[in-house]
Parts: sequence; C-alpha cells; structure tokens
Amino acid sequence: MNIKTILSLLSLFPLIGISQEIDHSKQVEVACFAFYNLENLFDTIVDPDTNKILQEDFTPEGKKNWNSKKYFHKLNNLAEVISKLGVSNASPDGPAVLGVCEIENSAVLKDLVKNEKIAKRNYNIVHHEGPDRRGIDCAFLYNPNYFKVESSKSYRLRMPNDSLFASRDQLLVSGSYLGERMHFLVLHWPSRRGGEKKSRPKRIQAAKLSRKIADSIKAVDEKAKIIIMGDLNDDPVSSSVKDFIKAVGDVNSVSENNYYNCMYDKYKKGIGSLAYRDNWNLFDQFILSPSLVNPLNDYSNFKFFSSTVYNKSYLKQKEGNFSGYPFRTYVGSNFMGGYSDHFPVYIYLVREKLK
Repeated sequence: MNIKTILSLLSLFPLIGISQEIDHSKQVEVACFAFYNLENLFDTIVDPDTNKILQEDFTPEGKKNWNSKKYFHKLNNLAEVISKLGVSNASPDGPAVLGVCEIENSAVLKDLVKNEKIAKRNYNIVHHEGPDRRGIDCAFLYNPNYFKVESSKSYRLRMPNDSLFASRDQLLVSGSYLGERMHFLVLHWPSRRGGEKKSRPKRIQAAKLSRKIADSIKAVDEKAKIIIMGDLNDDPVSSSVKDFIKAVGDVNSVSENNYYNCMYDKYKKGIGSLAYRDNWNLFDQFILSPSLVNPLNDYSNFKFFSSTVYNKSYLKQKEGNFSGYPFRTYVGSNFMGGYSDHFPVYIYLVREKLK
C-alpha cells in the first residue's frame, strides 16, 4: 500500500479514532504538536524577582484565595487534558512538542510534568523569564524520545516611543524531530485590553517581530521547517496575521514569500478556541513555513496533514450564562475549578516511514 493510498484512507477517519484495521506505524510516521494557553498557571508564592501585579492575587491572602489545594487541582486538570490531547493509534504518546503560555515560572511546569497522568512522557522544559507586567511567560515542553533541543532564544518585544512597554517575550526553540531539523516559535501576543482597535498596533508590532525571526531563519536555510504557534489575540483574518505575518489560508496559495495558517479553515467554519461576549475567536493558531506544506503529496519529509481545536464537552461550561464556553479556573474571583479559558489546539504532520 503506497503513501498516497494510506493518506486517502486516513482522510476518511478522524485521527482521534484512526481505523484499527490499518497498521499505519509500518507505513507512515505521525508527529503531533500542540499549543495550550494554561490560563494563569501560578503557584501560591510571590516571586520577589518578578512583577507582583497578578501574582499577589494568586496567594492564600489574595483576592482569589489561591491555595495549594486549588493549585494542584488545576495542575491535575491540565495534565488530564494534555494526556488526551492528540492521542491516536498513529500518535499514542500525544504531543511530542507542546507550546504553552500564561505560566508564572519553570517551577509550575516542573510540577505539571510530574503529574502522574503525563509523567511517563518525561517532558523536558524550555523557559526564559520575561518582563511581562502580569508576570507570565511562554514556554516549550518536549518529549526527548522524539525531539532534541539544539538551541533556544528569547526575543524581547518593544514598542517604538514607549520605553515602559513590557509584554511576553517570543521564544524560539530549534532542534531535531526524529532526524528532521525544525524551529518552533512560541508566542503570546499583546491582549486586546482597552479595545481591539486601540491595542492593534501592539499586535502588529508583535507580528513584525515574529516575521523577522522566521525570516532570519530562512535567510540561512530557505527550506527551513518553521512552526509558529501561540495565542495571537487576533484571528486568522486579522491584519497582524494576514498582512504582517503574511499567513494565507489556502494551501495552493503558499509560496516562498508567505506562510500557511493551519487554523484558517476552522475559523471560516465558525470554530473558535475562546469566547467573549457571545462571540467566538480563534486566537490559538499554528502557522507553518512553505517547506512543511506540500500540495503535491510528497511525504518523504514531514508535511502538514490536519489541525484540530480540541473542544471536547468536558472542557466546556455546562450551564449558566457561559454555557458552551471553555470551562475556566476562575470567573472574576469565583473559583470554578475548570481547566482554562482557551481550548488547546494541535496539528498532525505526516511522513513516509523511514526504511
């Protein structure tokens, strides 16, 4: 059975429930990469070396009455999601790479990856402390059985004529995934606080930095495999993504001068990763360099296969004004005991199994 036939069969089944009758492991290899906004993953201690604006809320004495019991409840919830995310017959270990945001420090990630639900994956951590006023950062988790880190670098986002501006750094991690060199850029662009239009220049500036980082990689290797992932606080059709990253939603329109937005078709179908005032947005996105997109069905190297917004029913609020929204940890100062205010997203890449 050749690769085209297998992929045609694969397309008939959701990858979460791939047909048991086909031994795909002998024909193709499937890579699963994911991103998840963990919604204010803080421990209970204020770190004196970082900003205290939000940290002080997440203490036993703070207005959220955050304590160890709630903290470990949240960790257990997040580990439950990660343990199920992207798991299939072809991808039994789930995400080999997981980008995350809204984490306070490396310590909370060490607690997360030790949770019994995902401990056997032995996730390693890449994290650089950043300047964000809320005290939150992006980070990168990876399964060392699949991915080997070669380097990592944190890029500072600055606004012209505003020396006091401080936001999340952009995290670049480069390495080898099962022998193929790849670059992962993990993002959490500035929020829409103050209104979408007023805050738009900040996300455009973030997009310029992201594109500059990606282009600097391609300047060294024009066929570089670049995976941009993150909470962009903008949709696939927003100017920052469309005009400044130059991410297109049509695989046939991908060229050496633009990038492919894996989530565009989901957005056009009305699928979102978060909801606000009865409107759905798809802020959590994957954007790929042309080398990972191939309309000619040449899968000798890893190529994009599918994308998913993981919005299972257990991740949704069951009742009330926010029924159907992501089931979050807090609403205001009220502890809800949920997961996150964002649904996670993931993609599958496929290549013909190496002989």
